[in-house]
Amino acid sequence: MTQRQPTGPAVIELVGVRKQFGEVTAVNGLNLRVEAGEVVAFLGPNGAGKSTTIDLLLGLARPDSGTVRVCGRPPADAVRHGLVAAVLQSGGLLRDFTVAETVRYVASVYPTARPVDQVMEVAGLTPIAGRRVGKCSGGEQQRLRFALALLPEPQLLVLDEPTAGMDVEARQDFWTAVRRDAERGRAVLFATHYLDEADAHADRIVVVREGVVVADGPAAKIKNLATGRRIRVLWPEAELAAVRALPGVDSAEAYGDSVLLHTRDSDRIARHLLNHTLARDLEITATLESAFMALTGRDSARPPEPDPEERG
Repeated sequence: MTQRQPTGPAVIELVGVRKQFGEVTAVNGLNLRVEAGEVVAFLGPNGAGKSTTIDLLLGLARPDSGTVRVCGRPPADAVRHGLVAAVLQSGGLLRDFTVAETVRYVASVYPTARPVDQVMEVAGLTPIAGRRVGKCSGGEQQRLRFALALLPEPQLLVLDEPTAGMDVEARQDFWTAVRRDAERGRAVLFATHYLDEADAHADRIVVVREGVVVADGPAAKIKNLATGRRIRVLWPEAELAAVRALPGVDSAEAYGDSVLLHTRDSDRIARHLLNHTLARDLEITATLESAFMALTGRDSARPPEPDPEERG
């Protein structure tokens, strides 16, 4: 990732933010800074504090302590000035309006708005401009929400599980539109349960657990925090029972002539496979899923906590 030099207030700045709901601490001293032009994936298991943090950024909740600033302003102020917009999972659309009518209507409420035809083109909505919203697929409705979020030309775009329920093609179309628009220099923060989306589309990945940031950096850096590795080998006649019995092998599955293993000791297993078996064309990779599982406490052998001051 190319490191951008700050030229003004951070688009997102959270310092020591805490938020409780009764006995539950949703956000527990969270620190996060996002600069203009960054596309940041915000990951964590259910209950990690992602949704609460997003509510704080959108001015829908206030912190119990700490500081939340969006474009150098309190979040509610940033929202009022059109500096931040969001694409949420559902709601907010009038089913009897056409796609074009919806965009024109929402554009009319802003003192100044990006041209309607332009945002529809960016979001890939021009071919369905005359379709009623109620007849649109889930993916088309999410692209419509994306278009509406672009109208005020926000400096920050927040996406909360934007592709939940979409099929693969609709997800790809959505992310193509987001990445194309992000090239204008807009900061994008997105929460997702699809780790492949984070790996493919984020400049930077932030992982939260129990209301605090436990990892922050490019996908390659996050993957290196994984406690295990994946080994794929070409091995047409492998005996899976024997492979699974090897010390250090967590799992092994056959896919045609290939075998896929997960292990915590990839060097040792690789040497054994190459020296004592008929396996060949060996490939070792770290996965974002493995790192996520380790960092969020779903893996009993977690790596050391990263230095909070370090970002790669």
